Amino acid sequence: MRASIVIAAMFAATLAAWAPKPFAQAPAAGLVPAERDAKVALGKQHATAAELYAALKKRANGGTPLTPTSMPDWTGLWQRVGAPFFDPTQKREQLTTAKLKPAALADLKQRREQSAKGVEYDPISDCGPPGFPRWLAIPFLREFIVTPTQTYLFSETVNNMRRVYTDGREHPPAADAYPLHYGDSIGFWSGQTLVIHTSQVQAGIYHRNDPQYSERLEAVEVWRKADATTVLVDVWVYDPVNLDESWYVQQTYKQVPNADGAVRIGYWYCGENPNNTIVKTGEGSSQFSDFTFEKK
Repeated sequence: MRASIVIAAMFAATLAAWAPKPFAQAPAAGLVPAERDAKVALGKQHATAAELYAALKKRANGGTPLTPTSMPDWTGLWQRVGAPFFDPTQKREQLTTAKLKPAALADLKQRREQSAKGVEYDPISDCGPPGFPRWLAIPFLREFIVTPTQTYLFSETVNNMRRVYTDGREHPPAADAYPLHYGDSIGFWSGQTLVIHTSQVQAGIYHRNDPQYSERLEAVEVWRKADATTVLVDVWVYDPVNLDESWYVQQTYKQVPNADGAVRIGYWYCGENPNNTIVKTGEGSSQFSDFTFEKK
């Protein structure tokens, strides 16, 4: 069985085990509307993610710095729920919910057609980092660690971490900026709602069988704890190379029951097992390298 098929089946099984359940959603400290259509419209009102971020920061009067006594409690382990696409509400029969430019749409159609024939290659098959914004949609365990000046967003998948600066600093100047797997993230707090702006990313894909994005992608995220076991994230991505308009999705993370603390996030490097070494074949799919089921 091809490695890509094994990985796809594993992802689908993991995500299908969790189905988002409806619950009352409070607005994010009044910063964004409660209704999905209004959130989509909010993204379209701004030409760039930087403009949307600036508008939300102005609405929050610049934000309120956290103190050790005002930090929200996001402790525990969390898992993303929803369909195995960047937009968790997307149906399997849909190509995408994004409004793509012609070249990006043609690329996605071609890759989906090849995937249906069993020919696909996922950039993370060779143990590379998923990158941002794909980080938002990958499965497996996560931890969210809040401090007054920085928030650390961990994912078990190949041990990746996002660092969000909330100490008032801006992004690096253009002369010092260069593409990073997870970009550069700055943010501010409005009550216990975290608003993030990310830029400076490396090009990639949003998820397996999802559209591609360019290094010009920028995103705004609004994070809040909706109830004791649910963290919601409103996400607007902008990419003038591949998107005709901003793409709004909402990500949901549910807390994993772990009363006795037995579940932990371990160091994960899939290359430690030589049987997990993946190569790209001449036909464009992925396959295990030098692996057979024969005893040696």
